[in-house]
Amino acid sequence: MSQPASPTNLGFLTVLHETNGYLGGYLVTNIWGRPLEFRVTTAVQPNRIQQILYAGTLESYLHAELIGKTLVDKTGIPVQLIVTDRQPVLELRWKVEVPVVWLPPRDDPRSAALVAQGAQVWAAENGHGPLVCHPRFTGDRPAIQELLGRLDGALDLGEPFVRIREAISEARKMGVTSKA
Repeated sequence: MSQPASPTNLGFLTVLHETNGYLGGYLVTNIWGRPLEFRVTTAVQPNRIQQILYAGTLESYLHAELIGKTLVDKTGIPVQLIVTDRQPVLELRWKVEVPVVWLPPRDDPRSAALVAQGAQVWAAENGHGPLVCHPRFTGDRPAIQELLGRLDGALDLGEPFVRIREAISEARKMGVTSKA
């Protein structure tokens, strides 16, 4: 007897940099964009010693390892793809078993550099730049393209980030946050 196909779930992860530090939001949706789980962190403020010691790697450490990995680990629903709108979150791919892709803004020079390295997964659309994966994980491209092909345009990959930002704002008003 064959096993039923597992549902396709997508994770949308963003990190906001505000005056009081970095905070993350992670929304898990089904293939149609319906929310299944949402997580948010409180702000993480690196101190001066951490800024000195981490130097140019601080932002990717905060985005991917400290905030991103924590949010993914705390979430109970598995995903087949993590989409981010923050380039440093691509480093999360080193810490998780699922592909991570970045949806950059149109004409972002960092995405152009990744495209030149062969990391483009999907063409630009809906006012965004081309969807790119981590340049060290270009082997993820076929699986990502197959999964995105199943979306069949039913979900604008940029839209969940609007919901995440609005939900973070509401969570602050209600005092509903958790530490990363």
